[in-house]
Amino acid sequence: MADILTPALGESVTEATIAKWTKKVGDAVKKDELLVELETDKVSLEVVAPADGVLGAINAAEGDTVVPGTVLGSVTEGGAAAAPAAAPAKAAKGEAKAAAAAAASSIDITVPVMGESVAEGSMGKWLKKSGEAVKKDELLVEIETDKVAVEVSAPADGVLTIAADEGATVTPGQKIGSVSGSGAAAAAPAAAPAPAAAPANSGSAQVSKNETLSPAVQRVVAENNLDPKAISATGPKGNITKGDAIAAIGAAAAAPAPAAAPSAPRALAPREERVKMTRLRQTIARRLKESQNTAAQLTTFNEVDMTNVMALRAQYKEVFEKRHGVKLGFMSFFTKAVVAALQEIPAVNAEIDGTDIIYKNHYDIGVAVGTDKGLVVPVLRDADTLSLAGIEKGIGALGKAARDGDLTMDQLQGGTFTITNGGTYGSLMSTPILNAPQSGILGMHNIVQRPMAINGEVKIRPMMYLALSYDHRIVDGKEAVTFLVRIKELLEDPQRALLDL
Repeated sequence: MADILTPALGESVTEATIAKWTKKVGDAVKKDELLVELETDKVSLEVVAPADGVLGAINAAEGDTVVPGTVLGSVTEGGAAAAPAAAPAKAAKGEAKAAAAAAASSIDITVPVMGESVAEGSMGKWLKKSGEAVKKDELLVEIETDKVAVEVSAPADGVLTIAADEGATVTPGQKIGSVSGSGAAAAAPAAAPAPAAAPANSGSAQVSKNETLSPAVQRVVAENNLDPKAISATGPKGNITKGDAIAAIGAAAAAPAPAAAPSAPRALAPREERVKMTRLRQTIARRLKESQNTAAQLTTFNEVDMTNVMALRAQYKEVFEKRHGVKLGFMSFFTKAVVAALQEIPAVNAEIDGTDIIYKNHYDIGVAVGTDKGLVVPVLRDADTLSLAGIEKGIGALGKAARDGDLTMDQLQGGTFTITNGGTYGSLMSTPILNAPQSGILGMHNIVQRPMAINGEVKIRPMMYLALSYDHRIVDGKEAVTFLVRIKELLEDPQRALLDL
């Protein structure tokens, strides 16, 4: 008998809740098969079967709270697990001979590794049906995870057999289908040229190209009326990625609009669509609401004249990029200013733990990054020790990892303060929500030319609103205002940082 144990839950996570059992007592299980899902305040975890056998007992029901090392249940090892294998054979008597011949030369299609800390995905729409001929490296299906979409291609020429339906939850290494390399594979493609001989030049070419697109790309193409032939492909196999399609939207918007054609009658379609929230979106929603309910959140505002920072950046950006191999942006200036302000006002770099206040003597700055899947906040470690170039390189690497779905749990934990830049999307002002358990978050916004009174004269200056949301339980209003003023001073007069003033 093998016990099913609660695994380690991650840094600072002491308990989890049983979300769902996928098997019942008495069901046959296989080693590494998903048995139970655990939910923590940071991430969802999966517990798999420790051995082949039968699920003998469930000790923790759905909704129960467990800690690392808790025995969730047990698997009775033995020959009983082999019993379910007889069911498929009995259900397929008429096809036994054909299946045996195909299996002798078939190649399994398995779920690839989907990135570090990604334990499962959801099957998208198959681009081919069971029994259809496929060619090696032809795109077959796209698997969606909470961080990235993974494309699965045919491992060889042959005939496709599908083993996992659209919407099914799958794990790395799981078999989702197979390709038969028997003579049936050659027969199916041979019949294909006959219908192709029909005179359908541009239309048929358009259809065939769309069939090679992944579901995510097809959706972007269809919603924005894009021509796949006009999209530059940068995928690893020459295929069009979702990023290529999104980039083509901007190019299409820049082109002159054609003359308006008579509008066709609006097609009838569902007025609503229900889509299940991804695990990442569920976690974001839960944590933001918990932050609102726990902290005494308050936001204070100020504005900063960006004239001097913009002039300094314009003067040195080319030399900076040649010297350090990275562009000089505004985030490095803001990060430097934030670190200096945190050193002066330590309460903003602290957190509450019960009846204690923990003051942090390190400066690990979280940088909010928007991705296709949702908002993530990777952490730039020891920002106080980094130069402007080091900050730009670090933020650039974290942003790329976030968009590619390659962030690790370690990169998402342990921040002491967060910066979010809504200005990149055109935001003029906002009240950001705290990233618990932190006590402060700085919101940057759009730079707008506005008339300002300078020494008795009205002048046009590039201005940015700053917003500091803080936990009023440990940060007083005076400290919050002083913190923002300190950042304003360092940005409006960057030389102060060099002189440590």
